[in-house]
Amino acid sequence: MITLKDKVSLITGGSRGIGKAVSLLFARAGSNLVINYRADRDNAAQTRQAAEKYGARAIEVGADVADRAQVEAMINLTIREFGRIDILVTNAGIWKYNPIDGMSEELLRKTIDVNILGTFYPIMAAVPHMIKQKSGNIITISSTAGQRGEAFHSPYGASKGAIISLTKSLASELAPYNIRVNCVAPGWVDTDMSHEALEGEDRDNILRGIPMGRAASPDELAGPVLFMASALSSFMTGEIVNVNGGAVLCG
Repeated sequence: MITLKDKVSLITGGSRGIGKAVSLLFARAGSNLVINYRADRDNAAQTRQAAEKYGARAIEVGADVADRAQVEAMINLTIREFGRIDILVTNAGIWKYNPIDGMSEELLRKTIDVNILGTFYPIMAAVPHMIKQKSGNIITISSTAGQRGEAFHSPYGASKGAIISLTKSLASELAPYNIRVNCVAPGWVDTDMSHEALEGEDRDNILRGIPMGRAASPDELAGPVLFMASALSSFMTGEIVNVNGGAVLCG
């Protein structure tokens, strides 16, 4: 029942972790793909090759989502190659230890730039094309940290809270243009970004805070993202879909 046949989807941070899982599941559902990466071209190429095995037409595009000019060039390339952009998943992000009593200015700014501006810029570049084609679907990626905060990671928590507010703001702003904007908020997911923490000395404390007793796999996040991208969620906009094993229970 879920199909993205002939759709064109762009996934930022699409070469690894949640982004890679989303890219491959979208390909299985029939979508053509633009797989964004910042530095790891080899992994992006491997993701593209895996997507093509499902019959998808896919390209990988290197672009720093915190650089507006690079993002605009990526969106323009998408339009040249595919003629449209139907689905945008703003997945790229960073998570760094940064306690307030010794906060690194460099890490603070980098987190804000990648997580907030790196969400704004792709949306800003894609929306004019979606308005022109009279349809579009935007899925942002937040976090439980954006809902309850996270000690020693306050820039990350603040940035993910901003993404939730952005999602709600744009949902009402863009609904008249037949553009839906929703958000998926993961809890702990076993990716390259979090693997060290999940295997470190805090592992037991982390898992005790998850009623289901484990972290998610990237594939378990890709499914809800696919649902939000599909016609099965056609009357949903401005929603925060929580995928956290029961760790944060909020509506």
